[in-house]
Amino acid sequence: MSYIGNFPASTQTVDLKWQPIKTASFTAVAGEGYWINTTSGAVTVTLPASANTGDTIEFSDYARTWGTNSITINQNSKNFQGNTSPNPEYNTNGQSVRLVYSGATQGWIPTVDDDVTLETPQSYSVDFLVVAGGGGGSGDGGAGGSGAGGYRNSYSSETSGGGGSSETALALIPGTQYTITVGAGGAASSTDSGLGGQGGDSSISGSDITDITSAGGGVGGSGGGGDDTGTSGGSGGGADNGTGSAGTSNQGFKGGDSDSAGNAGGGGGGASAVGANNSSGNAGNGGDGLASSITGSSVTRGGGGGGATYNGTQASGGSGGGGTGGKQTDGHKGSSGTSNTGGGAGGNYASLPHNTGGSGVVILRMATADYTGTTSGSPTVSTSGSDTILVFNASGSYTA
Repeated sequence: MSYIGNFPASTQTVDLKWQPIKTASFTAVAGEGYWINTTSGAVTVTLPASANTGDTIEFSDYARTWGTNSITINQNSKNFQGNTSPNPEYNTNGQSVRLVYSGATQGWIPTVDDDVTLETPQSYSVDFLVVAGGGGGSGDGGAGGSGAGGYRNSYSSETSGGGGSSETALALIPGTQYTITVGAGGAASSTDSGLGGQGGDSSISGSDITDITSAGGGVGGSGGGGDDTGTSGGSGGGADNGTGSAGTSNQGFKGGDSDSAGNAGGGGGGASAVGANNSSGNAGNGGDGLASSITGSSVTRGGGGGGATYNGTQASGGSGGGGTGGKQTDGHKGSSGTSNTGGGAGGNYASLPHNTGGSGVVILRMATADYTGTTSGSPTVSTSGSDTILVFNASGSYTA
């Protein structure tokens, strides 16, 4: 059968009945062709619920607007190019697509398609560890230690922070770019007696996933800074006087308490433990972090900062990068959180400069067979067994 006029050239050897122009979602019928006008909005086309080998359907961009408002093919439980999902999307201006049903195994196959790429790209599994920046150090008589950055993990059933369980690995779609944000460590207090800065959030984000975001670490309390109990965060800040601040569920623990009215602070919360309370003028130690082997060897991250004291025992930071607390009578300033561990800063006893929080880190681990090599931000790339590991110490991206 032949056609004349403005029918798409691709229809001239196939006996299709062309239908009136479609402007809204509809169910297609085998043996028909459809001009689809998406000028007013995107259109979903549902394929037939049953099909026989050789059934043919064709779609054509009537107004050359698919690039603005695409069409999506609802597979209606049939395979498309051998896959059950995702639903194909056509988004090229002027595109024409002919589909022929090949049978149950491969299902519908485009035999004419201006875009020859696979329309049903299959996802692959990627494990992650996302640690936010630790809280910056506060100053004052007995300032609390700052909290570690939030800690979220999906690798090998390892736990997340705050007593959380291991999370579900990401399913990444080939050709999609995923943005990696690495949170900065919180700034030190700029005054002799004041609050430090909150740690920065770390995250993995993409158009087709639920973002993985870890919250920045909380700040230790400072009576001179107007906040005795500090601030909440991935892990919470320890108190200068009162109750330590809360951590974030499934990311980190609360900061330690203090009842010394400013002579010794509580420790900052860590990924695996609450910051310690002060005791008899001794500041509380920072809560410990968590160990992960996502890089192929065990590394501990997410330790809370130790509280400051006037003349008691100097507080240690939690394992995993937490800074030590300061001590006035010995002139110890304490220390900052360790970079790329999300460690909280130690409290400082009214002596500048104060301590900064440790920056965060984002780590991806995937099968080497899936790794594309397309990144930005210069992550460190290594292998372990059959897997490739990307360590982002600074923000960047990965294209699956």
